[in-house]
Amino acid sequence: MKLPVVRLLMASAALLALTPAAQAQDAQGISRERLARIAPVMKQEVEKGTFPGAITLIARNGKVVHVETHGFQDAAKTKPMKRDTIFRMASMTKPMTTAAAMMLVEQGVFKIEDPISNLLPELKDLKVETKKADGSTEDVTARPITIQDLMRHTSGLFYAAPPPSERLAKAYNDANIEARQEDIAADEMLKRLGGIPLAHQPGTNFHYSISTDILGLLLERATKKPLSQVLDEMLIKPLGMKDTAFWVPAEKKARLAEVTDGDPAKPGSLRYCLDEATIKKSYFKGGAGLCSTIDDYYKFAQMVANGGEFGGKRYLSKKTVEFMLSDHLIGMGGSTSASTGPGYGFGLGFAVRRQDGFGWTAGSTGDAMWAGAFGTMFTIDPREKIVAIQLSQGATTRIRSRMLFKNLVYGAIVK
Repeated sequence: MKLPVVRLLMASAALLALTPAAQAQDAQGISRERLARIAPVMKQEVEKGTFPGAITLIARNGKVVHVETHGFQDAAKTKPMKRDTIFRMASMTKPMTTAAAMMLVEQGVFKIEDPISNLLPELKDLKVETKKADGSTEDVTARPITIQDLMRHTSGLFYAAPPPSERLAKAYNDANIEARQEDIAADEMLKRLGGIPLAHQPGTNFHYSISTDILGLLLERATKKPLSQVLDEMLIKPLGMKDTAFWVPAEKKARLAEVTDGDPAKPGSLRYCLDEATIKKSYFKGGAGLCSTIDDYYKFAQMVANGGEFGGKRYLSKKTVEFMLSDHLIGMGGSTSASTGPGYGFGLGFAVRRQDGFGWTAGSTGDAMWAGAFGTMFTIDPREKIVAIQLSQGATTRIRSRMLFKNLVYGAIVK
């Protein structure tokens, strides 16, 4: 008769022995055994040279159920990765700049259908490079770029690599539009950009581009404040993102992760996350410039997953977030697949899944993701109430590691 009582006491003791993280995993329908698959996979990627190290985080229902460091934060593999390691976020800056823009839309500062030339007159009366039947090119009048075009990368702007055409790439490089060669102030860059044709008519094609950098400059004109201050006041400080900025102060420099030696992206990475005085010599890049940690970026991502609210403060309305996470590319050309794999469109600042199938990983219609060129990525799944982030500073075959991590995330969901 005593045996059931003994078993009950043993079960109770085992439950009490669970760590808070393990209890959270069980409570949120995440398998502890399946989460344990993440560490050996990340170890394998470190040993293969995919990246020196990484940090992974998963939350469900607003509760962090997994956070783990893997490998090293430096290319020489001498400094173990730490939870407070600072990363060059690259294009994971874009969703934050877009969210700030939508906060201004909610305040009535501007509308997404407004021509950007209202605030950036340097970009009025633009031309578009078009190909004629004989193979030659002709520059024709462009439809005005709207703020929405900047948010969804349908502006006709581009990055010089990969180039839409050799002529346009040379024009960007010669004008130093992306500030790759040397520092350039915002007003001068906009003046030069206004003389270069677009790659597509605005509103016709998704073409990944400097659009969010231009959106950041538009926010500066609208608020009469530098973008660093705009993001600080609207998102970074209210969310408690204590290690997020366009620069890294001297006392935090030792925490900055390094891009892998030999990575073609490494030279470009070294222009980001420098000291404040150096960063301020050029325009703030709303599409690429932020430095952050996994705990900081989680706060922003969870705010989006919560429908615009975090820590008792509302940043965006639920309907605005739903609008941002809707596909804004229906009927247009172009594809996000180079970053997301197949099956995704693009909303305002985020790639969004168009249907449950036709992707490279499990997911949900409406799940949102984006990534950064130096090895960062996140996924927000409103249906499953999942936030997942992987930060590394890795080699150029990054889409593989993104999909590996997403498979591990969705493979751990059991309820």
